[in-house]
Amino acid sequence: MNTAPPARVAALPVILITALFFFWGVANNLNDVLIAHFRRAFTLNDLQSGLVQSAFYFGYFCFAIPAALFMKRFGYKGAVLLGLCLFGTGALLFWPAAEAHSYGFFLAALFVIASGLAFLETSANPLVTRLGPPETAERRLNLAQAFNPLGSITGVFIGRELILTQAGSPAAEAASVQLPYLLIALVVLGWAALIAVTRFPAIATERASDEVGSFAQFRMLFGRRAYLLGVVAQFFYVGAQVGVWSYLIRYMGAAVPGTDERTAAGYLILSLAVFMAGRFIGTALMGKVRPALLLGLFAAVNVVLCLIAALVGGWIGTGALVATSFFMSIMFPTIFALSLRDMGDLAKPASSLLVMAIIGGAVLTALMGLVSDKSGSILLAMLVPAGCFVAVLAFARTAAKA
Repeated sequence: MNTAPPARVAALPVILITALFFFWGVANNLNDVLIAHFRRAFTLNDLQSGLVQSAFYFGYFCFAIPAALFMKRFGYKGAVLLGLCLFGTGALLFWPAAEAHSYGFFLAALFVIASGLAFLETSANPLVTRLGPPETAERRLNLAQAFNPLGSITGVFIGRELILTQAGSPAAEAASVQLPYLLIALVVLGWAALIAVTRFPAIATERASDEVGSFAQFRMLFGRRAYLLGVVAQFFYVGAQVGVWSYLIRYMGAAVPGTDERTAAGYLILSLAVFMAGRFIGTALMGKVRPALLLGLFAAVNVVLCLIAALVGGWIGTGALVATSFFMSIMFPTIFALSLRDMGDLAKPASSLLVMAIIGGAVLTALMGLVSDKSGSILLAMLVPAGCFVAVLAFARTAAKA
């Protein structure tokens, strides 16, 4: 079996796969709008509305390893096609969920979407690196990843313009999500059809038998303390990121009375733009500052910013919360890379567990909602991400000494 990467870039397949990074950015950050929208449409408290992220990230958690096993059996392209079909099916389910006016139905639809995204993220990242010469693999992957924050910004913009504009009966509020998600489903399923009929290099369709570790390798991972600390740090980081963005619209409504949801959504878009800028600036800074040291510095700054958001409020607190996005920008890839340092043959199974750590987005977003409901203040819920960044800081200090 020939598994050598192609000698030149397969242009059309690269374009088709790169677009996937944009698509899942749209889906991920539309959730931030849905939390605010469903809270009003179904008269939910903060814990209940936060279940949007719990259902979504639980889907990722459940399907990360099954996606890798599927890819092992059917190859990268097969995993991409199944992921797109699940993504599109979940988006289509928003229509009957709105007709039934069922919050539980919506959560189930989000779970299906996330299961599809688990397949896409597990397969698209390594596939991009293999659709061309190995010496330019990092450049291709960085280019593909640049489309992810663009998709995130687009997702919030779609939500603000097509969903948050609605104001009426609860049924009308729920129905406002039908058209946006129908359009998403049509685009996603259409893209699946394009990929299905496009000829890919052999590497995309051959069994990716080297992508999943053995049970013995997973047992070895649990004996590596430094790596496990990285998994824990990733859990807390993702929880902080998802929680801050999920409740930013809600936070502004409480911290700056009179702020409507569409205006607050504009600040969420600003946060995502700041996040994207931070990714480029942070990467440049790593040329002069050790990654672990920079990670620790950014985590410490975010502890302070979250405390300001929790205890001060107003425009100052809002500005602090928006600024956290800049300092979050380098955290996921930096924790990922530091955790895989010197892992050798264990790197691939170790990567799957780091992806599963995004279950933090489900657990900690719900915890923030619970803190808000029990305390009567969404501002105090920002103490949760403050604690999360303390955990990231602790990991950074450990990694810096290694």
